[in-house]
Amino acid sequence: MRKHIPNIITCCNLVCGCIATGAAFHHHFATAFVFILLGAFFDFFDGMAARALKVSSPMGVELDSLADVVTFGVAPSAMIFILFGEVRYPELLYNKFWFNVMPCLAFVMAAFSALRLAKFNIDERQHTTFIGMPTPANAIFWGALISSSEGYLTSPMFNAPFLLAFEVLACWLLVCEIPMFSLKFQDKSWSNNRLRYVFLVLCAIILVGCAVCGIADNTVWRMLSRGIAGCIGTYLAMSIYTGVKNKGQYA
Repeated sequence: MRKHIPNIITCCNLVCGCIATGAAFHHHFATAFVFILLGAFFDFFDGMAARALKVSSPMGVELDSLADVVTFGVAPSAMIFILFGEVRYPELLYNKFWFNVMPCLAFVMAAFSALRLAKFNIDERQHTTFIGMPTPANAIFWGALISSSEGYLTSPMFNAPFLLAFEVLACWLLVCEIPMFSLKFQDKSWSNNRLRYVFLVLCAIILVGCAVCGIADNTVWRMLSRGIAGCIGTYLAMSIYTGVKNKGQYA
């Protein structure tokens, strides 16, 4: 039974991804985001459980990637698909052709997420750091953004070409050759983990600030979701800056 525990946890991730996808198609963005977060929780612990129980296997690695494609690829793509049906279209694109084509482009992100995961599985450089944005970070960002800021994204200040441009940027970040730090601690020392500690402190400040603002106007969940999106943005900014500065050698 012990050898099946990590795979059971991975399947919980997969089920969360399926529920998130279904919720997205029914326009329940907040629910979709919650299940993406739950999927990320299970994704974090399945590998840890496999190492702790000493039952790692090639099957577990493959199952983990398949689950991640659904939770962190298909689910956020489904959210973007629905959003394309609500977002404003400029006059040049205001016709039936683009109304049908634009939403389908949302699933390009699912394809790039699968490509990112396939590269991760065979890339020997990604044991302690990442090359390109991790799929959970991408999915959490989109889930947080769409569930908390749908009003802005569907307002006249935003439109379909902007949404497509942001999606293309996210797809590029998934497969780019930019090194990005991992939150896996090899030890607890400051010298070996200062970037991780700084990031966690910044995240705490962002989330506490958002929670306080949310309490003030009774929108705690919305503000926390925006804070989570801000944390992902901070992660990307710190990774890119540190990667360029240290040429991928994280301290």
